[in-house]
Amino acid sequence: MGEGTGARRTLGRRFGWLWAAYAVSTFGSWLAFDAFALIAVLVLHAGSARVSLLAAAGLAVGAVAAVPLGPWMEFRRKRPVMIGTDLVRFAALASVPVAYACGALGFGQLLVVSVVVSAADIAFGAASGAYLKHLVPPGDLLVANSRFESTTWTATVLGPPAGGLMVGVFGPVVTVAADAVSYLLSAAGIRAIGGGEPRPVRPGRGEKGRARLRAAGLAEGWRFVLRHPGLRPLFFNTVLVNSLIMATSPLLAVLMLGPLGFAPWQYGLAFAVPCLGGLVGSRLARTLVARFGQRRVLLGSGVLRACWSVGLAFVRPGVAGLALVMGVEVVLIACCAVFNPVFTTHRLEQTPSDRTARVLSAWSVTGKAATAAMTGLWGLLAATAGPRTAIGIAGLLLLATPLLLPWRERTPQAEAVPAVADAV
Repeated sequence: MGEGTGARRTLGRRFGWLWAAYAVSTFGSWLAFDAFALIAVLVLHAGSARVSLLAAAGLAVGAVAAVPLGPWMEFRRKRPVMIGTDLVRFAALASVPVAYACGALGFGQLLVVSVVVSAADIAFGAASGAYLKHLVPPGDLLVANSRFESTTWTATVLGPPAGGLMVGVFGPVVTVAADAVSYLLSAAGIRAIGGGEPRPVRPGRGEKGRARLRAAGLAEGWRFVLRHPGLRPLFFNTVLVNSLIMATSPLLAVLMLGPLGFAPWQYGLAFAVPCLGGLVGSRLARTLVARFGQRRVLLGSGVLRACWSVGLAFVRPGVAGLALVMGVEVVLIACCAVFNPVFTTHRLEQTPSDRTARVLSAWSVTGKAATAAMTGLWGLLAATAGPRTAIGIAGLLLLATPLLLPWRERTPQAEAVPAVADAV
């Protein structure tokens, strides 16, 4: 019945609009990949410390700012929230080229915009995950998530080279303007979805009831995840794996573009081409689940995605070093592209509909905060022991992360089973 049988499954016009909105905003984001860092360096002449601050603070403060958004949006219709967060991102990003044209662009504005966009990203991701459960039947969630995953890797392959060309011709501010327009187009696409969406029932009445809901809502997402025997290990596993991988990315750039002497185009090639593995992995996910089952694919791909990063510590100059980086990245990305849609589908299935936004917000907030902290910590480690050593330590730690996967199969009687029924 799914795409894994060989036939391409049609999920309807409304999902088509959601998919199109996701595609245009994702491509816009990858088109403007590293644009803020480039603006800070090329336009504002910021040093490495301020560029690192821009990257880490945007994630960390944006995550903190997004904490109240999960409970706030849980009992609201999700499509207006998605449109609103798209418009917020459009306005924030559009302010950068406007300020630049007026000669008023400063580092503080970049920092504020980075925080606003990061918080809006978390809110949009939580709302869209909850909305997907309303829009798509439970049996088609893996098909939908696989299409999103495939779109992400397509944008990753095409966006940075196109963005690099635009930066070379027009400067980095133009890619930010293009990214802003992509969110405006995304908002239009989500609005075009149309159709009804039931208003979630808000428990509790009166001021005291609303106050209790707000107080409980801030922690409910984390509480549900940490009490769920299946989601709890996945929570710790995904947060740790993603933050370790992201923390080593700037260190590898320093190593390759500095001591190893790779040209910028070689560095870009080393990460653009392997993203084709993401296209392969995202398409294989459905077939593998149909053949081996969701749980076996989740665990198998979860183990495999942790096995490769340690190889990056052995990169050397020249063609052999470039081939090593590309080889490691292609298998890492392919394994991640299998794991991600299967994991995302499993998480939605295990989360009741009346808690989806809070759970996804809690997950995303934790992930962004952990990535910011790990990036700062590994930057200090690299300054002390060197980038190669820091990359190697992260790779060794990644080898241990499969221990955090949910090897014991247990399903909560009162919480996981109704999650599927609620989505019907």
